Amino acid sequence: MTKDKPLRTSWERKMKERQEKKLVKDFARHLEEEKQREREEKKQRRKENLERRLENERKAEIVQVIRNPLKLKRAKKKQLRRIEKRDTLALLQKQQTQRKAAKE
Repeated sequence: MTKDKPLRTSWERKMKERQEKKLVKDFARHLEEEKQREREEKKQRRKENLERRLENERKAEIVQVIRNPLKLKRAKKKQLRRIEKRDTLALLQKQQTQRKAAKE
């Protein structure tokens, strides 16, 4: 003999199903938040690495200040492509302070 499904569910059963549904939703939301947080951390780490790499490249560069602009007119096209304009004031001030410290 098989039992048919009753037309109404009991209050306790209904509350139990609601609670289970709520737990599943909370768990799904928690997993999604965790994924989002990991993505943000990864993005932040990548940004920091790129900034650090750029800073290290700048530190490792060999800089030669061109004081005579006539040299640029004599330079070939290939050499002109390699020249980059930079603000060297901070670099010059840093070198001067190092020289003063070395003299003392």
